[in-house]
Amino acid sequence: MGEIEDAIERADREAFTRDPPKTVKGQVGYLLRQLKTTRAVAQELGVSQRSVERYRKGDRKHPPKDIAAKIDAAVRSRWQPQVRKRRQRQAAATGGITVETRARFGYTAPVGTTDDGRFRRLTVHLPAEYAQRLFDARDAGESDQQMREIIAEGFKEVYFQDGGGRAMGLSDVEFNEIDYLDLDY
Repeated sequence: MGEIEDAIERADREAFTRDPPKTVKGQVGYLLRQLKTTRAVAQELGVSQRSVERYRKGDRKHPPKDIAAKIDAAVRSRWQPQVRKRRQRQAAATGGITVETRARFGYTAPVGTTDDGRFRRLTVHLPAEYAQRLFDARDAGESDQQMREIIAEGFKEVYFQDGGGRAMGLSDVEFNEIDYLDLDY
């Protein structure tokens, strides 16, 4: 997963109205309800069917760290899909998306202006069209770089050009060396 996908995943988790199961037994039980068979759960987690049965019964409560992380990730990726979809639809239709980041920004600008990249800490609310494009790119399996370009284009329009009020000669904005990135919608 790339930085943008991780940020979208964190924003989705913040939308949960209830916490996912915390115990291994509860998590595996939830996965069994979702995937229907122990074989499917075992394939998802990369363990044997017998291990899944032990986790489900509570005979085995402490899986190895890598397996516990896989179980947790599998549960969180399936937890409250309707809540996630509703928030994403709202962001893509009217709400937009807020991007908070510290990263190196550079841009191509007319002669006589400074276009050297530098670190900036920005919190910018991007319109709904950028949220829609970002979600579409993620759902289509686009690369992290392509999703960065969508965010950079939004920064160019909203922050650097102030919606068409300044820096009209600015052509490309580069969004590199991300220190941190957080999304909210």
